[in-house]
Amino acid sequence: MAIVKSKLLNQLSKSYPNILKKDLEKFINIILSEIKNALKRGERVELRGCFGIFSSKNQKSRISRNPKTGEKVNTPSKKTIHFKMSKEMFKKLNNEKE
Repeated sequence: MAIVKSKLLNQLSKSYPNILKKDLEKFINIILSEIKNALKRGERVELRGCFGIFSSKNQKSRISRNPKTGEKVNTPSKKTIHFKMSKEMFKKLNNEKE
């Protein structure tokens, strides 16, 4: 089951009842838009310790194959997002003690 922005907003509003829900929503939107804008500019986003690092990488153009027809197709170059989790998150996911 995935966590969606509305569930995240509900959890934050329960944790911080003194902050208005619309302010929390603005806060979440600002953080997500800043992450997107930084990746568009080719910058790294580092949320060290607790989460991990986002970075954008360029994928070269190539000639690929349509698996249904076997026809060769030109695939243009594009940007992809790479995520590397922090050591703390790795340990939490694998139930390891520090």
